[in-house]
Amino acid sequence: MGANNAFCCWFTGLSGSGKTTLAKELVKTIKALGIPVVFLDGDQLREGLNSNLDFTLESRIENNRRAAEVAKIMLRSGIYVVASFISPTREIRDLVKTIIGSERYVEIFVDTSLGTCIRRDNKGLYKKALKGEIELFTGIHMPFEVPEASDLRIDMTFLNLFTANEVVLNFWQKKKATFDKSTSVEKTSL
Repeated sequence: MGANNAFCCWFTGLSGSGKTTLAKELVKTIKALGIPVVFLDGDQLREGLNSNLDFTLESRIENNRRAAEVAKIMLRSGIYVVASFISPTREIRDLVKTIIGSERYVEIFVDTSLGTCIRRDNKGLYKKALKGEIELFTGIHMPFEVPEASDLRIDMTFLNLFTANEVVLNFWQKKKATFDKSTSVEKTSL
């Protein structure tokens, strides 16, 4: 890893699970610490870099592949990355992990029941999907494969936002300390 100890926290979960809210809070905290960080979000990337992609499985794979490539560039520059993508399949998450590098990829699964996401539906997407106005919607028309071995699992069905943010921040700080320690060991062994 060398002197660069930046890593990527990849938030995954259903639309409306709370992943973007938690990711944005983590970014805000990292910035307040004076640490360089970038936020990557599926919705934002689809407005520009990935605007030519639809929601077929092939396009979802490409959407996540491009995001992972951007994350890898940021990490090589020493910039921490916090990403929020549905990443609905194991295949997609494995691809992202391979591109970023398993040593720099930290998966955070925001595990919220489909019923809770439908009740929240702050963007009205589930309502449209259930009416047939949106096709290929994860959780309704397409499955979400639950991660089997995430580095952190947050159950937003029962946790409040404040507690969940604290759990994520504590987790990030422990990961950072581990990365910092391994970098320090590498420097002294050169």
